[in-house]
Amino acid sequence: MSEAPSLPVSEWLQAIKLDQYSDLFEKHDIRSTADVRHLSDELLTAIGVLLPGHRKRILASLHKSASQDSSLEAAAFRPVPKKRNILPKSASANLDVPPTPEPPQSASTPPPIPPRSGCGPPLKFSVSPPKFTSSVSLPEGAISEDPPCSPASPRLCSPSPPHSYSDGGFTESDGSKEEAPKVAAPPLPQKRHKMESRSVPRSLPPLPARPTKAAAAPPPSSPPPALDESKADDDSVFLLPSVPKPLPRVFSRNPPLVPIQPPPRDSSQKLEMRDPNAGSFYELSRDIGGIVLTGFRRLNVDGAGTDGDTMGSGSEDYDDVLPLMQGDGGLSSRTSSISQSLRISSSHGSVGNMDDGEPSTQQTPVIKAGWLDKNPPQGSYIFQRRWVKLDADYLRYYDSDKDMYSKRLIKTSCITKVASTGDQKFEVATSNRNFVFRAETDAERNDWIKVIQRVLEDRRSQPASTSLHIPENVDKCGLLEMKGCKPKLFVVVATDKVYLYKNGEDFLSGVGVTSVDMNLGNVKEVDRRSFDLTTPYKTFSFIADNEQERSEWVEAMRQSVAGALSNLEVAHKIWSVDSNRLCADCNAPQPDWASVNLCVVICKKCAGEHRSLGPSISKVRSLKMDNKIWTEELIELFLKLCNEVSNQFWAANVPPSEAIDQWSSSVERKTFISAKYREGKYRRYHQLFGNQLELNKALCVSVTTSDLTETQALVFCGADISCTCGDLFFSQPLELAQQTGQNLQEEFLKQNRTSEIPRLDLGVNLEKQYYVMHHSVSHNGYLYKTSSMTRLVTDRKAKEEFSRRWCILNDGTLSYYENNHSSTPNGEIRMDEIVCVAVIPPDTHGYESTFEIYTKSERLYLFAADSPEEAREWVKSITKCFLPLRAEELLSYDFDRIGRLQFKGGRSLERTRVGWFSLCKTYLYTYVEDSETVEVINLRKLAELSTKDKDILVLVEKGRITYILAERKLDFTGWAAAIQKASSTSGDTLSEQQLTDSDVPCIVEKCIDHISSFGVGSEGIYRKSGQNSKITSLLDSLKKDARSVVLTEEEHVDNVSDTLKRFFRGIGEGVFAEHCLQWLQVTGIEDKSERICRYQDLLQALPAVNRATLKALIRHLYCIQHFCDSNQMNIHNLAIVFGPTLFQTDGQNYKPGRVVEDLITCYLPIFSVDSQEIQKQLDITSTIMKVRNENQVRRRGRDFICTVYLMEKKAECEQSVHIAVTMTAQELTETLLERRNIRIAEDDYWSCSEVDDSGELERPLHYSEKVLPIFHSQVSNSSHLIVKKNPHMEAMLNYIKTRAKDTKNGMMKFREERSLLGFGASFHDRYFMLNSSGLRMYRDVRSHRPEKEWPIKNLTVHLGIRKKVRPPTSFGFTIMCKNEKNEKSQWFLCCDSLAEMRQWFAVFVFLQYGSLWPEQGTPARTRSAQMDSTFGNLPLIPIRGSETDIRRSMAAFTTDPLTV
Repeated sequence: MSEAPSLPVSEWLQAIKLDQYSDLFEKHDIRSTADVRHLSDELLTAIGVLLPGHRKRILASLHKSASQDSSLEAAAFRPVPKKRNILPKSASANLDVPPTPEPPQSASTPPPIPPRSGCGPPLKFSVSPPKFTSSVSLPEGAISEDPPCSPASPRLCSPSPPHSYSDGGFTESDGSKEEAPKVAAPPLPQKRHKMESRSVPRSLPPLPARPTKAAAAPPPSSPPPALDESKADDDSVFLLPSVPKPLPRVFSRNPPLVPIQPPPRDSSQKLEMRDPNAGSFYELSRDIGGIVLTGFRRLNVDGAGTDGDTMGSGSEDYDDVLPLMQGDGGLSSRTSSISQSLRISSSHGSVGNMDDGEPSTQQTPVIKAGWLDKNPPQGSYIFQRRWVKLDADYLRYYDSDKDMYSKRLIKTSCITKVASTGDQKFEVATSNRNFVFRAETDAERNDWIKVIQRVLEDRRSQPASTSLHIPENVDKCGLLEMKGCKPKLFVVVATDKVYLYKNGEDFLSGVGVTSVDMNLGNVKEVDRRSFDLTTPYKTFSFIADNEQERSEWVEAMRQSVAGALSNLEVAHKIWSVDSNRLCADCNAPQPDWASVNLCVVICKKCAGEHRSLGPSISKVRSLKMDNKIWTEELIELFLKLCNEVSNQFWAANVPPSEAIDQWSSSVERKTFISAKYREGKYRRYHQLFGNQLELNKALCVSVTTSDLTETQALVFCGADISCTCGDLFFSQPLELAQQTGQNLQEEFLKQNRTSEIPRLDLGVNLEKQYYVMHHSVSHNGYLYKTSSMTRLVTDRKAKEEFSRRWCILNDGTLSYYENNHSSTPNGEIRMDEIVCVAVIPPDTHGYESTFEIYTKSERLYLFAADSPEEAREWVKSITKCFLPLRAEELLSYDFDRIGRLQFKGGRSLERTRVGWFSLCKTYLYTYVEDSETVEVINLRKLAELSTKDKDILVLVEKGRITYILAERKLDFTGWAAAIQKASSTSGDTLSEQQLTDSDVPCIVEKCIDHISSFGVGSEGIYRKSGQNSKITSLLDSLKKDARSVVLTEEEHVDNVSDTLKRFFRGIGEGVFAEHCLQWLQVTGIEDKSERICRYQDLLQALPAVNRATLKALIRHLYCIQHFCDSNQMNIHNLAIVFGPTLFQTDGQNYKPGRVVEDLITCYLPIFSVDSQEIQKQLDITSTIMKVRNENQVRRRGRDFICTVYLMEKKAECEQSVHIAVTMTAQELTETLLERRNIRIAEDDYWSCSEVDDSGELERPLHYSEKVLPIFHSQVSNSSHLIVKKNPHMEAMLNYIKTRAKDTKNGMMKFREERSLLGFGASFHDRYFMLNSSGLRMYRDVRSHRPEKEWPIKNLTVHLGIRKKVRPPTSFGFTIMCKNEKNEKSQWFLCCDSLAEMRQWFAVFVFLQYGSLWPEQGTPARTRSAQMDSTFGNLPLIPIRGSETDIRRSMAAFTTDPLTV
């Protein structure tokens, strides 16, 4: 006996996915699997297999090979019990099978398979064949001299000694004592259902080996062996030919399904003896996650018997063993071994509509439907009512006829028998389960049986029903946990449907739970492991094992939804040409994408690489979804220029070593497609290539013909589509094609109007500089990671939300594992996918040191490290991997954020460029690919920073504008927020403020500019106080973002001046910083020149921002004192005001004022200012004051002369007053009191009120309210203005001072003018709440939802109620509301007392205006009223006063207060 040959070592290594070591093994003279048995861990290390995981995989494969050989010899026979309710027929002890002539067979022809008889189970459900109870003689022809070859290696054929059957099973015959040689080949992975503990005979019939796909059939003269019909009964055994011990199998990446072809049927020869159960067997094998599933299915061999015969007795025997197989570790015990593979074989045909490989969004027509009783699987006698539907593909039953999703579905091709069982019952049998149904009558039962049998006959008559092929359209399958279902379900995503099965065994046998049409589905991620499949009828909530698996399931289901919504009409037309059924680049089947300008049909993987080339090279469109672009001309063009024709041009010179297939990696695919279409490396060059003029002429001639291949070659070899043809009327090829009626030529030219011509020099710069990868960078260690997100992280992440992961950065990929011992990563981040890395400020999350990674796919990954140093090391290592070499200068900065952005800037604002940006504190560093230097932008000194259309960030600096564009929303939002934060005020020191180009804080420059424009001539500027609430609000706005605040003329100069003083008083460290004591000591120097020199030295010692700010302020004060005749603010007054302000003292020391006075007096020499420069500034200020005075004169001439009453409305109290547009109620009051020479007592509160002509309604005006608009509104309201004492003000002020909150609530009586709420004409008690947001009315105190709500800004409150309304008390309000649509409404409120009315009115006014009375004094003062003449304990020089007062003030100022 010759020794069986071994497999080549390359095939074995490929089977265990280590084919990279093929050359290494052959180098050490290890060329076949027979040479690997001596290998050990030390030898593998010595020959160069250095990775421990790879060595373990090789040794594990060798160990499995040895264990499988031994386990096959030690496997057991198991007796199979028969059904107890079926009595066996007379059995023969021995069955003599007449010998048949042996047919001549080739080495590749399998031996004929004997027919099956008896109760033995198919080999699919048992590792060992059934134990035979009777001895039989084997036909001579059953033993093949040349056993078949393994399908994976057709060349390896091993002769096998003849075998014979004994009572105990298979034993070797007497003629051959020699054992079969052991073949050193890669083993099958250990099957999980194998039973090792049973005592079994030592000899075992091996499984029949699978033939090659092109196995030749035996000649017609040798029919399959048959048994005597008289001797074959239910006790007959299933005979197997003697075959050698199976070789270990090596599977390709997509192993074919190889049937063992039966002998051809000879119509002239009839079999005298035929077993009813005779049939041939097909073997199905598939490597699923390392588990090889092998099964057989019996099909009719010669067609002599009817389908009913084959289905009858054979299926009964088949089902007898089902309980035994499930109990002994059959498929039910190995469900977990079925991995989530994309393609899984089934010994019972395809599942669902997966046979066709096409979407099936339209349901198969229902053949029959009705109510039936179903026996539960536990065998109970209690039947359950079910709604049953039958179509050509499935038999389904539901809980009710309203349900959309079934409780069970049975594939009709998997039904082995349907038969009556009596009592209106019938049974539907499958390979692993029987379903018993009961009808109402025998007639209805018979009708169901007939219909089901007719469907089964139709299925068998179709070629697909007898072709057991692997469903290639299974996109994903595996176990998932579903909420509401305790055990995990086996889920299959196949084209446009999702199928649910209880386990993998049910999937293989075609018995499922339900199916979901994805054209109605929507897939949504819920959390790290969960996702929902939502339909209009039900939501299926699934839970995956980890985040990566969840992402894969979600992607597969979303692709299924997209496929379900697609239209196959275009695809079927394109696929009508055979070459278009395979991808033009990798030969993948059924490509559903196309490049419309290159005229090639491509698969999804290649379409992604085509899309990366850009639309100027390849315009990628879908055959299923982009229906609008597929015109009849374009479809016809693809039928003419099909893949075969196009590849004759594009792939005319492809070396076999560079060709790709459907399993090629993405890198190989990208390289090949770029070389093919971008460079034109493999194209067939036109004979005119290189001669542009001749190419253009040839194109003009070609477009007038139907030769599309010539036009294609000319265009992609350099012919210009826009060239001039020389024709007088039709000057371009496109016009020529239109004129000559060549529609396909016209369509081709239109699609390639903007196409780039392939050039070999493009291959050199295929990867731009900013895609250069630093593969040498590597780093590893533990990091803490959260689940990836699709939006910015705004909430604080606690430590519990982070998971500890072992991270490895190597070869341009960041991989994170469960721990440092894991071999499979939980996920990966490719460095070329990263667009931004951000370092998060400390204490933002539970871990102190965190950083974020943004990718092109709009995902955000949050990582944390144990220390800041470790986090910074990770960030720099990751950044080095995706940053261009020339931009490595950006790494030298202590950046907070770094990444790639699109922007427009510099001299060309039309061209969008790609730049690398690094944000370091308040500086933004920029590197552009075509620049040699790194540019920097100081964000604090931006003149403008704004967002345009939410996707453009505008940065305006001196002489330059930069537009940052939102290429991706996620990282752009992060960049915009970070830049906004970096450019804003970050502290209370001068250097932390927003600055101008001259290093002056924006808040200081804006206030100075406003006062210089509107307040230089204002009397008592910087001495008079403004309104406190407005000062606070203005200062907060300026501190928040001074760059965006615009101070208009409406802003009172006293408010702005007080804002400036308050800013300097609150600035951190003051203007003089730590040198303030040295500045104060200078005042003791008597010599003026020496004092000036000392001031200059101290000025140079100040920080740049402090020095520039002090210079700008003193320059402004120098201009103010120059116009002291108008504003009454000389140097002494300014020094008294700004001395304590700048030095932040309480005014008890005179030295700060002396320093400020020296700085103003000696401004020119101390600050080295040219006199002409300051004179220019003074001239500008003088011009501004002159223009304003002229405008005020003109405005005074346009003032309105209005009638105002004093005290009461009488003729003798009438006053005519010039009322300017800007006049306030306080100014009007002061004007009238001054005109009438009325002295105001301390407890008098004079104010202006708007009074109704009837005197029933009165509205006291706020002192800051403009008067003129009230006169304009009096035309319709018939009211007038009266200046008089306000009797309510003192009580209102006292209430406001003592209140705890700016709110008021309580019960009042309410009535509407027009009853919209059904109150009638009376007042009703209601509960009111008044706060800054508005006035709310509730039915009572316990109500939670208000009946009415009014914004406070829309309310006008009048004291009093008209008598005709009949108010219950005399203490009430009339409130008028005006909404945004200028719709007016009026309603009334009544209080129980005068004090309560005053309190409500005080809160109304305070919430609307922020104050009740001017803060300078309790009563309203006239302009001649005496002002406070001291500042601290220092007297001020009066603005107006006697000469004696001025002398007294000056003397006090020059005297040291310590000596007083």
